[in-house]
Amino acid sequence: MNNYQNVIVRNPTIMGGKPIIKGTRITVELILKKLSEGISVGELVKLYPHITQLQILATLEYASDIIGNEELLEVS
Repeated sequence: MNNYQNVIVRNPTIMGGKPIIKGTRITVELILKKLSEGISVGELVKLYPHITQLQILATLEYASDIIGNEELLEVS
């Protein structure tokens, strides 16, 4: 079972249906963007004290599964 299933949710009425950390308006996209900019997990927890390190790691697992299950279309 994936660790993110109780952490990452989608609701069409919150943030346009983007996946978010449950109980927040923090999107998976935002977490990935901040990490790609070089912010550490610890710094993210300080910036957003209402989320935890485990929630951030669940966000990464979710994104990994989405990419891992993506079907590639060949362009001819």
